[in-house]
Amino acid sequence: MRTLIRHVLSRTEASADLQVAGWVRTRRDAKGFSFIELNDGSCLGNLQIVADAGISGFEEIGQMTVGASIHVQGCLTPSPAAGQRWELKASSLRLLGKSPEDYPLQKKGHSHEFLRSIGHLRPRTNLYGAMFRIRSRLAFAIHQFFQERDFFYIHTPILTTSDCEGAGEMFRVTTLPNDRMGHDAEDFFGKRAFLTVSGQLEGEAFATALSNIYTFGPTFRAENSNTSRHAAEFWMIEPEMAFCDLQGDMELAEAMINHLVKHALNHQDGDLEIFEKFIDPTLRTRLESVASQAFERISYTDAVRLLEKSGQAFHYPVSYGLNLQSEHERWLTEVYFKKPTTVFNYPKEIKPFYMRTNDDGRTVTAMDLLVPGIGEIIGGSQREERLDVLLGNMRHHHLDLDTYSWYADLRKYGSVPHAGFGLGFERLLMFVTGMPNIRDVIPFARTPGHCEF
Repeated sequence: MRTLIRHVLSRTEASADLQVAGWVRTRRDAKGFSFIELNDGSCLGNLQIVADAGISGFEEIGQMTVGASIHVQGCLTPSPAAGQRWELKASSLRLLGKSPEDYPLQKKGHSHEFLRSIGHLRPRTNLYGAMFRIRSRLAFAIHQFFQERDFFYIHTPILTTSDCEGAGEMFRVTTLPNDRMGHDAEDFFGKRAFLTVSGQLEGEAFATALSNIYTFGPTFRAENSNTSRHAAEFWMIEPEMAFCDLQGDMELAEAMINHLVKHALNHQDGDLEIFEKFIDPTLRTRLESVASQAFERISYTDAVRLLEKSGQAFHYPVSYGLNLQSEHERWLTEVYFKKPTTVFNYPKEIKPFYMRTNDDGRTVTAMDLLVPGIGEIIGGSQREERLDVLLGNMRHHHLDLDTYSWYADLRKYGSVPHAGFGLGFERLLMFVTGMPNIRDVIPFARTPGHCEF
């Protein structure tokens, strides 16, 4: 059975019989032997293979070009070369899959734009291999964070008839032909259905039964925003907590970011180093700063006052009642506070219908957690648990009360204070790796005008 190269490179002693397999990164030929750099995707490092002429399979060495897959058996010995601990002295080679000369990942620099065009091959590069290993580890860390705190993992539906955000930017799912599109009763579900923009509403149903739950799955927004921070398909983590207020919501969100940043620093097997080298030299310093400091908190009203008095020439205007833009959020976290910042109690008119109205009647118990380099990474709130107030909010937002009758029932039968938030997984990955474009932290990006692979 083959051994993963990440385990080979971490060994403390030699081995007389070892089997590995992977893809050729480079091959150098000399008189009577060849050096092969082999990588199997399990780590950033390559294993050097030393293959002498005459061993089994050496007759195919000329076909073991960059990108070809091979199986190697041999003896693991200390390497005399600088910068590597081990090398594998091959006793046999076997060519598994050839790689023709048109293999696009030859040993040279490639732009992010080019690599997006070959998204099926870009995980084989050092940078993107590291990215998706980090993505895998942080997905595990998310489950670990909630499981250790007695949250239950709930699978909410991908198909829905409820628009959580009330913005109408949803992808419709239908089996109707074009000439029957207005006949909703004839559609597959007998009504209009959409890809979900959030699992929050369904999550609340389970929180009001199981107390603490979280969802982690794909969500979809039909928002025509072709920016470096928006995607039509992305993954969301959405916890919901019964018997919880805004204070508890902010505490959990801040603890989660702290946990994930520490996990990224302590469980990355060297993958973070490539982002420090090629993407952001200040990355580790920034992450260590986040992991070691208490987060700042400020009300939306006070944040707007700071921004108005900053003297900064922002591209977007700053005024009470307007949403904070990324440039405003980054000024707060990078210039003024120089740390992650939670902004809370937003104006009621710029937030969705489900957020709890404060006693002042003007603001809601909303909170956004902002981080340096990104801006908003988490958005959440205490939910409106009062049935009469919720119904009034629904009417104000022109929502169909029949469609949301099940959601209102959660307040009709044993309502409790409850709160939750949403964390965009891709924005977290951008923050942790320093990658500036959301297209480069998700395996196959779906953006306006682009749905390849």
